[in-house]
Amino acid sequence: MTNKIVWRKSSRSGTQEGNCVEVAALPEGIGLRDSKNPAAGHLAVSRRHFTALVRKIKNS
Repeated sequence: MTNKIVWRKSSRSGTQEGNCVEVAALPEGIGLRDSKNPAAGHLAVSRRHFTALVRKIKNS
């Protein structure tokens, strides 16, 4: 059985000019990619680091 990766746009991404970040649950953690260029690849981070990143962004 193959797990399908489901990308979703961040609720905090801007709607102007299509500047959106997409996130997905990956086997190795959390994936982040640019919705304008998904073929360019993605950045994978651990769940712990993703949580720390979101916390830091929220506190900015």
